[in-house]
Amino acid sequence: MRRFIDLPPIWLVLFLALAWGQATYLSTDLNFGGAWSGFAGGVCVGGGLVLIAMAIREFRTHRTTVIPHREAERLIQSGIFKWSRNPIYLGDCLILLGCILKWNAVLSLPLVPILLWVLETRFVIPEENRLRRKFRAEFARYSLKTRRWF
Repeated sequence: MRRFIDLPPIWLVLFLALAWGQATYLSTDLNFGGAWSGFAGGVCVGGGLVLIAMAIREFRTHRTTVIPHREAERLIQSGIFKWSRNPIYLGDCLILLGCILKWNAVLSLPLVPILLWVLETRFVIPEENRLRRKFRAEFARYSLKTRRWF
């Protein structure tokens, strides 16, 4: 049961629910001001979904697992992984930011860096440690040329 709960999409849904709840039940007179926030929110959500789709495509092309906490068969350095070592987690944060903008949930903005911290501590650091042990020099070179986020 813990493995099902400890997955990045579950964390994203939890944070989205918090932002939606704040927008719905704790709305304030604060707002992002006009239609631009809905447009920017849509761009962020769309960009996040594109990042995730591009990353999943690379995982499938290289026939390795996309599921956190599992051993990777290959170190992916192509496609979107040339620009970011963690495009799926970056996409999750963009989706949360986009929904916060679209829902006008100003008080929920701190949830974005909190989600980033949760993803980094629960998933990114352990994944990178496994990759570092398995691929050693190859991962060291990759981490020097490709940043963790973007």
